[in-house]
This record gives sequence, structure tokens and C-alpha cells, in this order.
Amino acid sequence: MENNKISRNVQSIELSGIRKFYNKVSKVQGAISLTLGQPDFSVPSKARQAIIDAIDTSKTGYTSNEGILELRCEISKFLKKQKINYSADEICVTVGGSEGLMDVFATFVNSGDKVLIPEPAYPAYESCIKLIGGKIINYGLNDDFSIDFEQFINTISKEKPKLLVLSYPCNPTGAVLSEDDRNKLYKIIKEEDIIVITDEMYSSLCFEDQYYSIAQCEDIKDKVILVSGFSKMFSMTGLRIGYVCAPKQYIDSIVKVHQYNVSCAPSIVQYGALEGLKSCMDDVQYMRNEFIKRRDYAYKRLKKIGFEVNLPKGAFYIFPSILNFSTNSEEFCDRLLNNAKVAVVPGSAFGNSGEGYMRISYACSMEVLEEALNRIEIELGR
Repeated sequence: MENNKISRNVQSIELSGIRKFYNKVSKVQGAISLTLGQPDFSVPSKARQAIIDAIDTSKTGYTSNEGILELRCEISKFLKKQKINYSADEICVTVGGSEGLMDVFATFVNSGDKVLIPEPAYPAYESCIKLIGGKIINYGLNDDFSIDFEQFINTISKEKPKLLVLSYPCNPTGAVLSEDDRNKLYKIIKEEDIIVITDEMYSSLCFEDQYYSIAQCEDIKDKVILVSGFSKMFSMTGLRIGYVCAPKQYIDSIVKVHQYNVSCAPSIVQYGALEGLKSCMDDVQYMRNEFIKRRDYAYKRLKKIGFEVNLPKGAFYIFPSILNFSTNSEEFCDRLLNNAKVAVVPGSAFGNSGEGYMRISYACSMEVLEEALNRIEIELGR
């Protein structure tokens, strides 16, 4: 098909750099992949059984567009434990967080509207916005991947963006939102004519004692939309179940986009997520503790090998600088794949500011992680 038949918006995006490197792995025999955010844990047994029971009892038809009421009520209860208040009628269950993000962007972005996103960042933000015809404005991060507030404030004043995207705990950096930064954001958002989309897919994998979110700030609730889900929380990435929370004046419009996009989230998985929230939080805590062990191990090994690296405080990614070894992240990651047979994602996949870094996913067993880091150490020690 001729390219001029393809929408200019579609032509403006590329296959995710994460998937590009994941796809290379199959061509290298014996390679270890530390590319995808795919936890190696099983779906909690009670959640899995609830999905089976849903099939056995023929709960396989359409649900309401918003999702089953019981699940939305449990999501509301779960969020209240994080000091985030949304009622069941302010929640829409989606086909993963990805569909949730796309629904939100499609609801708010007109052609040419400016959207402020962090860099480095999860590449889907930029691609979704480009697909709809929005204009990307990036805001920079400090060396510890916290927000550079001086640049942030200047950018808002100059560009007057319609939307702001936050991502904590962060993919790819593992950074979390501190109380101080949340309070700074609150003051800015309160004064500005801006809507915030906060992506909190990894909220259950925050390694700090306290969890901070801009959605906790009640008096700016009319400016905040939360996107999250269960892919990472219950290790059910392929089951595609997420949710969007927004004030009633927004959620009704988001549901319209969701309705014409997918009608409803998969019925049987909704029952699995429901049981997960009711009965499987011990499984989540166990997984979190295991990720902390892997995080600590990866951090110490990378420092020993010679990488400059920040200690992640959430999610299951670590984002070391490669500048002690190379200035080009894609070339460096190709070297690790072809010589050490270890696949990681070049930082450039997460935007221009990601150049000079690589992302390692430690969502694998400790044994696999140890072998991968052994191979990297041998390759770089040559």
C-alpha cells in the first residue's frame, strides 16, 4: 500500500523502541531478555480461580460500559487506602491502562492542543498524542529523575499546555513522587488552567513507606484524571484490565470514547480483578518484597560493574547511565545483545533525554538477573 494512503498521524509514530529490542531477542540464540515489564509471578490463585468460575457460570456476556459495579466499588475502596477518593460512578474499567490512556487523550485533545509530558517517559504517551493530532511539549527531569521545577514552571508559562502527564512510580526510571514535589505540583496546578493525567499503573509497587499522588489533593480533583490497572499489580499483563478515574463531568465523556472503542473490558477478567482486590493483597505484598530484593541486587551489581545509577523507589525498572562505557545507547545495547547475549532497552526509546541510559527490567527471577549481570560484567571487563 502506498504511504500516502496512510494517515499522517499514523505515519508520524514508530514501533515502540521497547518492542524493537524485544523482537531482536528471538534472533539471538541463548539471549536473556530484560526488556518487557512482564512480572514472572503467576496470577494469584484466587484471582485465577475467579476467572475460571466466571467462565463456568457463563459470565461471558457484555458488562455495562463502565464495568461491573462490584469491581468499581472495590477499586474505590482500594484507592481510599491510598487517600484517593473516587466513587464507583467516577470509575471506568478499561482494556488495560493503555486503552485508558488512549480514551483520556481522545476525550481531551483537539488537533494542535499542547500536552506536557516528561522526558524520559513511557513512549506510549507521545505516540497516543500524535495519533490524535496533539502537540508534544516535553518537561525535563533532574539527575535523580525528579521534576526540574524551574524549567517546568517556565514551560507552562510559555506554552500554556491543555494537559499535563505525570507518571509515578515511573517507567523507565523507577522514580516516585515525593511529598515535597507533590505539594509543589499542587500549588502550580491550582493556579493554572490545566488538566492532569496521572498514570499510576505501578502504585502497588512503590517501595517507600508512604505513597504520594497528585490525586490525593481533594480541592483540585476537578483538574485530575487517574489512570491505573491490574497488569502489574496482579501479574496479569496479557489479561488487559485497567481503569480510569475522573470527576463525573469528565468520566461520562471518557466512557463515550471507551464505549465506541471496545464496548466494555473483558467480563471474566473483571471478576478476576475483583477477587484480586478482595483476597489477594498478600500476594501483591509478597511480589513487592521480592522486587525490592531484586532492585537492591541489581543496583549493587551495576555500581560494582561501573555504572552510574540511581536507586529506584518503585516499579521494576532500573535506568543506569551508560556514559562510562559508550555515548550511544542503541549501539551499546546492540553490543550487549550480540556479545553478552543480554537484551535491555536503549534509553533513546524513551525520548531524546533518555539517550545515554539503558533500561533494565528486573521483573525476572533472581537467577536470571544474576546470570544477565554476570554476562554484562564479563563483556564490559574485556
